[in-house]
Amino acid sequence: MAEPILKVSNIETYYGPIMAIRGVSFDVPHGGIVAILGANGAGKTTVLKTVCGVMDPQKGNVVFDGREIQRMDPDKVMRLGISHVPEGREVFPFLSVRENLAMGAYTRRDSDGVAQDLEAVFGYFPVLKERADQRAGSLSGGEQQMLAISRALMARPKVMLLDEPSLGLSPKLVKDIFEIVVRINRERGVTILLVEQNANMALQTADYGYVLEVGRIVMADTCRRLLEKEDIKEFYLGIKDQGARGKRRWKKRKTWR
Repeated sequence: MAEPILKVSNIETYYGPIMAIRGVSFDVPHGGIVAILGANGAGKTTVLKTVCGVMDPQKGNVVFDGREIQRMDPDKVMRLGISHVPEGREVFPFLSVRENLAMGAYTRRDSDGVAQDLEAVFGYFPVLKERADQRAGSLSGGEQQMLAISRALMARPKVMLLDEPSLGLSPKLVKDIFEIVVRINRERGVTILLVEQNANMALQTADYGYVLEVGRIVMADTCRRLLEKEDIKEFYLGIKDQGARGKRRWKKRKTWR
């Protein structure tokens, strides 16, 4: 792996008295795509919120580009170069598509660069150009996801945090959006940290993966090797081991337990 641009070390994050993240550590290499897999409630969204400053960890460190950023205000984290695409899109529904994109660039003063990036995102998602003057709230779910990714790109980030980009979308739209994510990474050099329940798509897209379960990392490896692990096949990809005939799925134990 390349030198990490983002390094998370032993973070513990709570919701009131409840520990949601239990000593999680991982690296995101410069220019790479890293996936964090896990079931609903595993703590994936909490990890991203802790990285971007929305939640403060009680313990641990988050180091971005050589600088500790844990407990830093979210707007300052964003200005350093981390953009967050939240779960559920969270577009501004009463603003137009163009105005939403302008909100992504509100900290920038390079008007020529902003105009170039606007044309670039319209190149990635031509439908947004067609809907530029339409209210964002009237877009379909897939179009809103495209808008949320494009709005994050307008900040010209070094790292993009993607939270469940496949949520609620058709298989074709999911495929299209993940292809664009790979293009953004390869063509613009944006490092991607992706959390996702769609394990198959995430592992096909990312370079390195971590499995999060009940707030802790239980497995880490290259995505190519994770795709070959029996537990990943059984519990995340739905591929049943032929040798486990007659054994109920809920009675099987994962090897990391």
